[in-house]
Amino acid sequence: MSQPVHETGSFSNISTSTLVKSGAGKLLGIFCASASSTPTIKVWDSTAASGTVVVNTFTPIPGNYHAIPADVGTGIYVTISGTVDCTVFFSA
Repeated sequence: MSQPVHETGSFSNISTSTLVKSGAGKLLGIFCASASSTPTIKVWDSTAASGTVVVNTFTPIPGNYHAIPADVGTGIYVTISGTVDCTVFFSA
């Protein structure tokens, strides 16, 4: 019988463009608590808003968790526009 998968990790609640994690790791997902004023989110494998795009620009939906199971080598940088309150989940 298979066992359930429990992905856990660290988290960072953000509302502006932010370097969430520096260095290699795993992005688990993003929970969007609220979003308005033409909100968007973009995720980079970088320490700034440049380099490799993990998830291109999307419109977050409040109250939803967006699973993003991705390995990153440089870091997790999240670009936010509009008004967004979200929590980014990641692990080392």
